[in-house]
Amino acid sequence: MSVLYGIDEILAAAGGKACDVVAETVSSISIDSREIGPGALFVAIRGENFDGHDFVAKAIEAGAVAAMVSRDKAAGLSGLPLVVVEDALEGLYGLAAFSRSRSKARIIAVTGSVGKTSTKEALRVALEANGKTHASIKSFNNHWGVPLMLARMPADTQFGVFEIGMSAAGEITPLSKLVRPHVAMVTTVAPAHLEFFDSEAAIADAKAEIFSGVDPGGLAIIGRDHAHVERLADAAEAAGLKTLTYGFANADVTISGYQATEDRASGHIEGDGLSLEVSIATAGRHMLANGVAALLAARAVGGDVQKSLAALAVHGAPEGRGAAILLGDPGNPIRLIDESYNANPTSMRAALEVFAAIPAEGRRILVLGDMRELGAASADYHAGLADAVVAAGPDRVFLVGEHMARLAERLPDGLVAGRGQAVDEIGEHVLETLAPGDSVMLKGSNGVKLGSLVARIRDRFGVKR
Repeated sequence: MSVLYGIDEILAAAGGKACDVVAETVSSISIDSREIGPGALFVAIRGENFDGHDFVAKAIEAGAVAAMVSRDKAAGLSGLPLVVVEDALEGLYGLAAFSRSRSKARIIAVTGSVGKTSTKEALRVALEANGKTHASIKSFNNHWGVPLMLARMPADTQFGVFEIGMSAAGEITPLSKLVRPHVAMVTTVAPAHLEFFDSEAAIADAKAEIFSGVDPGGLAIIGRDHAHVERLADAAEAAGLKTLTYGFANADVTISGYQATEDRASGHIEGDGLSLEVSIATAGRHMLANGVAALLAARAVGGDVQKSLAALAVHGAPEGRGAAILLGDPGNPIRLIDESYNANPTSMRAALEVFAAIPAEGRRILVLGDMRELGAASADYHAGLADAVVAAGPDRVFLVGEHMARLAERLPDGLVAGRGQAVDEIGEHVLETLAPGDSVMLKGSNGVKLGSLVARIRDRFGVKR
């Protein structure tokens, strides 16, 4: 069992004191009592709907050697092995800062309205081909996810990859300054979380906060295929960073010759000393761009280009973000495209473009859920998808959520096979509709819970989660 920290290091970093702690080291850190590994430190943070202090005893029973707890909760937990700090979340931040200060790893931070998790995963794969890599898991990209992932980084890590998200201005700055990346990337700016901003330009400014934690002279990698690239580049230059853009037109590294099959995308990149063919095991122009971004970032921190290319060539889409799954009869399968994790107008159109290019023996079925947090313009954004939906060539469309009513009004008569406010209202209808040879794509904001229907489809037709 490897050592992540000594108890004395934790006390110094978090500013706490030990009570009844017998162990001298910890091997892992968790904030979830259901996911405790041997020798773990459990950090009892408070969330909107839970308080980790309620689960300290369970975490210790599961194998945690100590729990980091807030001072005001410590008395009620006496007798258990505790690291008592003023506030557990602030203690986690202190441990994350210590982890960063001791590390010699080359660090990359990724944000963007679309593609940040897919790019982060591609970058993880590219760097793992080059050395010991530590990367954020899932979408642990917020005010507790980022410090948790940084605190978990082993001391001998060579490359670190951190996803940083936001839903409001001012949220990225403290996280970037905690991570202190050598390279900061913005994939794109789109009307995600527009409910909380006055304009897309304001979203761009919030994304540009990622540059604040990079030391002057570091590198900003910026996706070129959106309207706010100059705004981002200006912010990066104001922070004293070098900039490198990538995209399908007028970029420092330009992608051309895009080609796609149902499960692969490829193209040629030219610029910044590179002239290469790039291929990834996922369809879509946007996914190829994510792969190129990962290649550039890996190269920027010392990764070998050819090793990274080879790794990306076999890297598929993450679950919920375009993963293609064949179900049922291998000779005539149902093709499931799982885009259930999130959606905004930009990512929805990109997914529909990919779906349009997929050959199908049977019917083409779309299950689309609300795109949330679009504010006053939500109705227009949903109605505006009609052309992209029709262009994707579906035989049947199922719609979930109140905002999708606007899209239903714009689609041809007879195309919408079912509509409901919640996924459970249309789930059984979708399951009864699917047949061998069909292709079905599910996409919507995570809150719509289309992922639950993905699981039901997989269970019904023979592939288990």
